[in-house]
Parts: sequence; C-alpha cells; structure tokens
Amino acid sequence: CFTCTRDRIVLLGKTGAGKSSLANTLFGEDLFTTNNSPNSETKYCQAETRLVNDRSITLIDTPGLFDVERSEEEMKPEIVRCITECAPGPHVFFIVLKVEKFTEHEKAVVTKICDYFSEDALKYAVIVFTHGEQLSERMTIKEFVQQNKNLSDLVEKCGGRCHVFDNKYWKNKQQDDYRSNQFQVEELLNTINMMVMENNGGYYTNEMLQVAEKEISKEEEHLKLSSVNMSSEEIRLKAKNTVSQRFLNQLAGTATGVLLGAFFGVAAMLKLALTAVRSPAELIKLVKNTPPVGKLAIGAAAGGEIVGVCLGVGAGALAVTGGVMGGIIGHDAAEGAETMKEAVEKAAKAVIDKGKATLELQ
Repeated sequence: CFTCTRDRIVLLGKTGAGKSSLANTLFGEDLFTTNNSPNSETKYCQAETRLVNDRSITLIDTPGLFDVERSEEEMKPEIVRCITECAPGPHVFFIVLKVEKFTEHEKAVVTKICDYFSEDALKYAVIVFTHGEQLSERMTIKEFVQQNKNLSDLVEKCGGRCHVFDNKYWKNKQQDDYRSNQFQVEELLNTINMMVMENNGGYYTNEMLQVAEKEISKEEEHLKLSSVNMSSEEIRLKAKNTVSQRFLNQLAGTATGVLLGAFFGVAAMLKLALTAVRSPAELIKLVKNTPPVGKLAIGAAAGGEIVGVCLGVGAGALAVTGGVMGGIIGHDAAEGAETMKEAVEKAAKAVIDKGKATLELQ
C-alpha cells in the first residue's frame, strides 16, 4: 500500500538545532528553508519525499519545541499536522542535538518529546548531532557522548544509535572520512535499514496515530469515488489535508469548551482536547470517574465551573468535571464546522447556552 512504500522519519529538537539543514543534507538539495538566525526558521510542519541511495524516504520537519517566538497554543496545530503527516506512524525519530554541553534545556526537550509521543518512541529514535566541527580533533561522537552521563543514558535508551553531521563545513569529501557528511549519510542510512529490519518493517504508533490513519483511509476511499483523475499520491495528500483540518476544527472547539467550562491551564487543556479528538468516549469515562461534589455537582458540571461557582459548589473537583464536560460540549458543537473560527464560535455558544439552561433548571 502507499503508506508502506517509504520510510517515514520525523525530525524533532529545539529551535536552532539544525533540523532543516540536516534534512537538506540528507536529501542533497535545499528543500527546507534555513538561515543562521537563532530563531526558529521552520514555522510549519513540512514533509518532503525523495530517493536517497535508492531508498524512498519521507522527512517530516517540525517547528522547534521551544521556539521563543511561539506559544504552546500556536504550536498545537503543528502537532496535529505532524500527526497526520506521519500517520500511521514514523519508522524513525531523529532527535537532533548540537555538539555542545547537554544542559537542562536539552533534557527538557527530550522530556517534551516523550510527553507528545511516549518513552516507547525512543526505541525508534536515533540521536543525530549537528555542528560536528565542535568535536575535538580525532574525537568520535560516541566518545563525546560518554563525557556526559545524562547524554550517555539517553543514547543508551535509543539503542546506542547516534551520528554526527556538520551542515556547514563537512560538505565535501574530507581527508578524514569520519568528518564527511557523505560518509555520515551512508552510516545513518545503514542504521535506519537495520532498525527497520529489526522491527520487521514496523513503525512507532499510538492510538492517536491509528485514529488519524483510519480517518485518512476513509477520506481516501471517498476521494477515489469522486476524483477519478487523481493519482494515489494526490489522493493521499488531499486526504491528509482534509483530516488535518477536521482535527484542527475539533481541537479548536474542544479547547474552547474546556477553557470556558473550567478555565483550565494550557497543559491540561491540550491533554483534554487531544483526548476528545482521539475519543470523546474517553472524556465521558473521565467524568464518570470524577467524584461529585454534593447533589448539584453532576447537573452543574454540564455547564462547567462557571455554573458551579454561581451555585456555590466546591470549585476544586468540579473544575475537573466541568472542564471535561465543557470539552465534550465544545467537541460536539464543532462537528461540521468548516473553519477553526466557526468551530470556536459554535463551541463557545454551546457551552454558554448549556450553562444558562442548567441555571434555569436549578
């Protein structure tokens, strides 16, 4: 099938780590925009496919996880786009780091990667270092890694897989083969090949990625019936774009519902929103498992914490219940919305109307 004909590789790392430059080096052409600015150049998730040494590879470049110019809110849509781009799941993650001191900042990046996916993702990961000219003379990247216990532990969790590139100075064949991007590309491709073989062609996946692939496949079937002149690749691309926008609309509606329902923080709102996109039933289960606060809690929960406060119900546990229910209301209201703006408006109206109705019943 189309999704099995190539290796899907997601590049992850902090702003300025050199992900886009690395992607260009691997493909041997400038497909991904780069510059020398300390700010993130990649603003949107970008996927490109090329043949590299007769191997078909799709590279998915991502916005920096710690982009100083962008909030978590701004990056949520790109996380959704990344999910739909790499569905049903990536064969490999490249965790891109610079050859420099491994600080708490770098550790936080890896923690965030495991939060977005899971620690199981490290079983499919390769640590790829950039700025190889920073290596001491004659030092290999594995020797560099051994100098820091936290970095050494990370590489060990990734099966000992690590490589090094220098996207600026190692462009031509060097006297020392090791300090040559051409040599390192061949070594990295060998690592990818071994990983894919060891995994029997399998890839990292989770429930969210499986839901995304299921939705994309449904959309592909619909397009095959209505778009007879489109190639399978064009159909796949259009299906991914449609599903991505649908998820974004649901995310917008759910996030708005949670926000109005319980004034949740960013992290909790994202978790609930993505849970709603993945499975509204899971949110309902959360509600059932949340202890009610007095007799009015369950009725007030439908309108969120705003209603709970009006009724004098304890805000602690009710904030959870109200927020979850607000998320469900917002998610349902956003169904069928054609734009994120429309999804937000529908979600806001639905939650407010539900809150008013709840008050009138008391």
